[in-house]
Amino acid sequence: MAVAFLSACSGGDTPEPASLYFPPAGSSAWATVTPASLGWNTAEIPALLTLLETNGTRAFIVLKDGKIVIEEYFGENLLGTAPFERTSLWYWASAGKTLTAWTVGKAQEDGRLSIQDRTSEHLGAGWTSLTPAQENAITVRHQLTMTTGLDDGVADNHSTLPQDLVYKADPGTRWAYHNAPYTLLEQVVASATAEDFSAYFNRVLRDPTGMDGTWIWNDNDHVFYSTARSMARFGLLVLGEGRWSGTVLMRDAVYFGDMVSPSQDLNKSYGYLWWLNGQPSFMVPESQIVFPGSFTPNAPADMVSGMGKNGQYVCVVPSEGIVLVRMGEDPSSVPVPFLFLDDIWEKLAPIIR
Repeated sequence: MAVAFLSACSGGDTPEPASLYFPPAGSSAWATVTPASLGWNTAEIPALLTLLETNGTRAFIVLKDGKIVIEEYFGENLLGTAPFERTSLWYWASAGKTLTAWTVGKAQEDGRLSIQDRTSEHLGAGWTSLTPAQENAITVRHQLTMTTGLDDGVADNHSTLPQDLVYKADPGTRWAYHNAPYTLLEQVVASATAEDFSAYFNRVLRDPTGMDGTWIWNDNDHVFYSTARSMARFGLLVLGEGRWSGTVLMRDAVYFGDMVSPSQDLNKSYGYLWWLNGQPSFMVPESQIVFPGSFTPNAPADMVSGMGKNGQYVCVVPSEGIVLVRMGEDPSSVPVPFLFLDDIWEKLAPIIR
């Protein structure tokens, strides 16, 4: 998957990453291109928009080679006081895990940590209720890949308190979608960089790309809120393989490639906090069942996605030069709504092909 992703933008009819359009920072300007000029099937667009609106969507954006092709807003803002529009903020939920994966990679690139480090090197002894030997077996990489072996079946698997971080299996032997070890990656970064996580994130990712947004605590979860266009900016950065308008924001091509590649053999559709389409099998949160095939069969096989509760999506498709963003209300009742993303692609695929 790493080779496919890193080469997709330089093969066939897909443009070189350096030729992508990047909107200027500090400006609302963003170049657009019409679906008709791309040869897309515009007759199918109304059905897509109907699906989005009737399933609680607030914002939907499709970029082609960095330019906006589709941008639609529906319903009301978070406070219910005004229509949702381009400047309205919304939460990323677990789609924001991809932001953390990027930030960990930057901390490693900056020489502040290695993802092979024992987590206890940064959080100190006793960050779990495990024995010292069990605790020292957990690495930062295990946190990135959801393979810490900590029990996700505790009463509150979002809690980062030591008494809620208990042994279930040896690290690397069990994949489980567990929020608490993920959340603690922020403390790892803060300890390693001697800098507040949000401040470091802003410096290495948000500000250089012209994103807006902020991290807000919601009980035990640190959630990123931004405009939909900022989510699209991040997707464009990933489409550009870490480049932004002539500036390389992630030089570590190995980490970048590993981030968007299968990270272990347990859940082949999971990288470093990214979901990977086109793999032979996948797992879902709150289950140990391995399902055959791709989790989004209607989407291109090389799509990588950040996905969050209530259908927050940032999807990157190198082979098509496409970034897709969806923010909105819950279209289903599952922690990571794969099915609605597939429904979107069922409508979008006939448009772009």
